[in-house]
Amino acid sequence: MKVSLSALLLLAVGSASAFVAPSASFSRPVAVAPAMSMSAAPVEATPFAKGERVVMDDLPVVYVYDHCPFCVRVRIALGVKNIKHTVQFMANDDVPTPTKLVGKKIAPIFEIPSDNFIMSESLDIIAKIDSEDRFGPTGAILPATGRSDIKAWQKSVQELLRTLQRPRYVATGLLPEFQQLDGRHAFIKNHQLPPYEKKEWKGDGTDENPGMPMDEKLALYAEAMARDPTPMIEDLNAKLIELDDLVYSEHHCSEGGFSLDDIDLWARLRSITVVKGVQWPEKLRAYMQNLSELGDVPLYDEMAL
Repeated sequence: MKVSLSALLLLAVGSASAFVAPSASFSRPVAVAPAMSMSAAPVEATPFAKGERVVMDDLPVVYVYDHCPFCVRVRIALGVKNIKHTVQFMANDDVPTPTKLVGKKIAPIFEIPSDNFIMSESLDIIAKIDSEDRFGPTGAILPATGRSDIKAWQKSVQELLRTLQRPRYVATGLLPEFQQLDGRHAFIKNHQLPPYEKKEWKGDGTDENPGMPMDEKLALYAEAMARDPTPMIEDLNAKLIELDDLVYSEHHCSEGGFSLDDIDLWARLRSITVVKGVQWPEKLRAYMQNLSELGDVPLYDEMAL
């Protein structure tokens, strides 16, 4: 894979000229790599039916990082519930904003200004908006079904996805939390690349284990971005075929309807769309597109590297 010098400099020295303003067009459906055939016949399933638009006088606010799957959980839940809201993207190095809101650096954070109410933890936020009448019909999102098969699949691709996704997050130049050098460096400082473990990468605050030097971390991210990704993408393509067999339909991953299973799975799969050249099985690709539109959360297709 050939990577432009500007992209590598973006990682290593944070050249501001390599960034452009986030493009509104990246939410449009685009052509993707040819779909692989499915091993199972498609299942007829009913799409989720959205309720009426919920527009409060003082819009709720969700504070997020765009790449964060826990943040995406809340965003897609708000979209599915058809709740108009304000999305406040925080810089990745922004400590004061979340600390003032909830006492520590964390995301997502949900605020209802009219109530002077603030909370964190994605699943708690979703539980709140799906249990109060003012946010539309309650119980719209079904409970999780305990899909241990999907959890096992997620664990099996964890290192592969970290290697592919993490360098691309900071190299696109488009994610709002990484618009400045400090934000990119904060992410690289705290997010290890395989095969390194978190403690080895970050250290533990002691003189004996201060963590890896920042220059070395930057070099490893740049090397990961410059490396030919073909073998890893081929492995990922094979794993997506496995997942396609586990997904019930193109509208929801578990039998019975749209549930917290989908909230979690889709939020994690979205980041794969930042990787260029991935071949999605037909059903799984339709699932990604359908839930993107349903939840009003764009995929990364047009910025994929």
